[in-house]
Amino acid sequence: MPVMSVAKFERFFRVAAGLDIDKADLKRYNDFINEKIHDLLIRGEAGAKANGRGIIQPSDLPITKGLQECIHQFRELDEEIELKPVLEQLAGLPPLDLAVSTDTEQRLPAIVGGLSLALARSFTIVHPGLKNPQTEHWECAIQLFNLLL
Repeated sequence: MPVMSVAKFERFFRVAAGLDIDKADLKRYNDFINEKIHDLLIRGEAGAKANGRGIIQPSDLPITKGLQECIHQFRELDEEIELKPVLEQLAGLPPLDLAVSTDTEQRLPAIVGGLSLALARSFTIVHPGLKNPQTEHWECAIQLFNLLL
């Protein structure tokens, strides 16, 4: 990841939740995002199949009310940080049985942004006062997301 991207992510986590992250955290973050996007698309694929469609539409993705709110809040934050172009590069599509519609694909960076905001804020909800997440904090946050997504 280019140095500018690292600086933008550091700034994002600082603005979103008052957290100081480093390059090691970015690897964890990237792994988290790839896993959660894959999980959402797998569920979206099941929804599309259940509705007799051969393509995953945005309505097939299991976007909860809370995640939707985080997506909207991310859009407001992103105007200041301009992270969306970086997130577009991260939102790679995993291999699936069904195709993903163009509309769904175009929404992935915002979904990644919402997931990112939810992740950042989850650290301080579970560990109030946390400033520099360590491995155990990442593991805890990821376990919570695995329960819910």
